[in-house]
Amino acid sequence: MTKTLSLKRFHLGACYYPEQWDKSLWTDDLRRMKEMGFSIIRIGEFAWSIFEPEEGKFEFTMFDDFLEQAAISGIKVIMGTPTATPPAWLTHKYPEVLNVSMEGVTYQHGQRRHYNYSSPVYLELCERITRKMAQHYKDHPAIVGWQIDNEFNCEINVFYSEADHLAFRQWLQKKYDTLEQLNSAWGTVFWNQTYTSWEQVYLTRPTVSGSPNPHQALDEKRFISDNTISFAKLQADILRTEAPNHWVTTNGVFGHLDSHQMTDDLLDFFSYDSYPQFSTIYPDLGDKPLLDRKWSLSLSNVRSMSPNFCVMEQQSGPGGWVNKMEMPSPLPGQMRLWTYQSIAHGADMILYFRWRTATFGTEIYWHGINDYHNQPNRRVAEASHIGQELQKVGQRIVGKHNVAEVALVRDYDNEWDGELDQWHGPLTKQSELSWYKALQYGHIPVDIFMIRPGMESEQQSELSKYKVLIYPHPAILRDSTAAMLQKYVEGGGIVIFGCRTGYKNEFGHCRMQPLPGPVAEMCGIHVEDFTMVNGTASPVSVKFTDQDIDFTAPNFNDILRVQSDTVEVLAHYSSSYYDGKPALTVNRIGKGLVYYWGAAFDLALASELIGRLPVKSPLAGWCQAPSTVEVAVRADAEEELVFLLNYSGEPAEIILSAEAEELLSGSKQTGAIQTEPYGVWILKKEK
Repeated sequence: MTKTLSLKRFHLGACYYPEQWDKSLWTDDLRRMKEMGFSIIRIGEFAWSIFEPEEGKFEFTMFDDFLEQAAISGIKVIMGTPTATPPAWLTHKYPEVLNVSMEGVTYQHGQRRHYNYSSPVYLELCERITRKMAQHYKDHPAIVGWQIDNEFNCEINVFYSEADHLAFRQWLQKKYDTLEQLNSAWGTVFWNQTYTSWEQVYLTRPTVSGSPNPHQALDEKRFISDNTISFAKLQADILRTEAPNHWVTTNGVFGHLDSHQMTDDLLDFFSYDSYPQFSTIYPDLGDKPLLDRKWSLSLSNVRSMSPNFCVMEQQSGPGGWVNKMEMPSPLPGQMRLWTYQSIAHGADMILYFRWRTATFGTEIYWHGINDYHNQPNRRVAEASHIGQELQKVGQRIVGKHNVAEVALVRDYDNEWDGELDQWHGPLTKQSELSWYKALQYGHIPVDIFMIRPGMESEQQSELSKYKVLIYPHPAILRDSTAAMLQKYVEGGGIVIFGCRTGYKNEFGHCRMQPLPGPVAEMCGIHVEDFTMVNGTASPVSVKFTDQDIDFTAPNFNDILRVQSDTVEVLAHYSSSYYDGKPALTVNRIGKGLVYYWGAAFDLALASELIGRLPVKSPLAGWCQAPSTVEVAVRADAEEELVFLLNYSGEPAEIILSAEAEELLSGSKQTGAIQTEPYGVWILKKEK
């Protein structure tokens, strides 16, 4: 069952912290929100010591007073469970709830997310505060839903307290049943790591070389994910029982957490925290960088969990703590652009972070819509403009689903294994970004498709909506996944693989069979040799057989040998000791095609291959736009809306050869028209 946000109207709002502001500000804040077109706020996620100032003593007066004013103003409320920041009385009395580093150093009280998910006393106290809040607020007219905790695995995504080691052993005993099976899965006969008692088994610990057993490390990440979901389930189950008329979500995508499983098992829909200005902190240094536009890739991933979703925190101002993450202010128009970026990718509810910038604490430089002075500013004006627009057109957008013919394929096995394995881990990020850039600049929408082990029968039908699947470097490739992809190709689909495909099983063991392992027959090739391309080695060049253009084969090279007469060699290596050997092949299977590229993908090759694939831009034949403009499509049975987002500080010329309605301006457009810098259009082409 797809977990998706289902609304009758679009909701725009902000994150608000009544406990941080004098009560005299509340009424005016809520009034101004309403005037700006806001209809929803999130509160409570960091307020445990307000709800429970002493152990076992519960106090709701302050939030009751605020919620009464919210109800009067007509602003709906999302209540957060406050378990992301246990209070000082708790960590002082029960220090075992604190998280611990791999080296055994305890993280102390004073920031956030300083707890572990395994401590029995912490689980008990979280259960109690969640139940008390749910019982108290289950019938409140202002509250519509709950956010569990806040940003699971943000700040830190590894846990090494004594309770975590114990929980890991229990998880392993359930997974493997016997030590013999554990030893086999972890290959412990290597370097004399064999375990003869469960008490000898721990989460990874510091080693001489700094490299743990790779199979143990992979299972550790699987455990952390399951343990996080178990912690969330504790609260979700309570909320379902005590407040059955409210929906349940949580926010943020962070490491070592299967957010897809969590959504399926626990949530009504998934929520994301979108901060495009992180692109100034972690820049894309490759060709034609996407900058803030890259956040569309993250939003596409969220869409793979919930086709329609909430952005619980949308960047509205410059970001930074007192000691890190210094981001510049959004330029005029960028906040609006980022808002519609989220909407274009499936968001039907957006809350800005935050209503007003904090005047104290670690986040005094993480700016919200309002500045410290609480006077009008350009961000307030921009947010008001957005609110007016969405009051006018939001109902036409809400509920529509995104449309794409291409999907980038991911899985958690390779994401987690690739953190340690440098022979495949770094390749995926480069290749996926190269493909995403090529598709973005070609105005071709793309989805993320997450492989879910054990759900192949359900996912098989989902694949049929895509013409092309790009699965760059699935080193771990299960037999069940290979079988699913085989059926997809036989039915007419196209799959594109890159180097290092299929050489590991689900435990991370290398297969004793010709590579690319379970898809070797489907690809029609074997990998006869391979090498990393690094250090002082010159880039290896590649020539296509049908044109005189050179490409490079970066990072890692699989040297291919054709095994089937249905294979066509599209390109050969043209340098190094494997000069003349196949580098790029395509094999016909049933009605479909399988491409194999013996290296990491770069922008030039991805762009070349797109020109050979049976996909086209939804603008084809009626609209022209420069590469600075992103294209996304949301549609339902009644109409199709095409979003054009200009990420440039310069105007973008759009040429329409067919008349189209532009929703935000309410006008009909045709011919050559310029959008403003960071401008947004939503078009409905006239039939």
